[in-house]
Amino acid sequence: MATLKEFEESLREHGMLMALALLERLRERDRATRTIKPARRLTGQKMTPELGRAILDLHASTGMTQQEIAFKVGVNQGRVNEVIKRGKWLNDDPQSPEAVARDKAKAKMRGDAPAKRPAAPARPQASRPTRAKPPRPARPAKPAGHQGQLVFGDL
Repeated sequence: MATLKEFEESLREHGMLMALALLERLRERDRATRTIKPARRLTGQKMTPELGRAILDLHASTGMTQQEIAFKVGVNQGRVNEVIKRGKWLNDDPQSPEAVARDKAKAKMRGDAPAKRPAAPARPQASRPTRAKPPRPARPAKPAGHQGQLVFGDL
């Protein structure tokens, strides 16, 4: 299938100037009636227990799909699915798995370092004299032969 640019080039090659002029007039008409629509993507609201209950209410009382509910409420469709299928976000417990995951993600976005475990106390060193170990000889490279078969000396 030819592209519009290839079609134009073909018209030029064949000297069809009237067809090119008509094509240009159609383009101008299209530009005049073209409108710029805002992006449909919404910034998601913070999931709260109230929002979860509203999602469940819409799901139970209307025949709306999850995508329609998500668009109406202003959240991601995956969040709607989590509320309907697993009951997530319905309690206000700050220790719930989704609240902990949300807090971790927020901390990561802010650049906060996660809380690290305290370091173990240093153990006293034994007063043994240390010996320098001789360097190990380099291992010979394994042949690049058949990968599925063991050969004596590979172990």
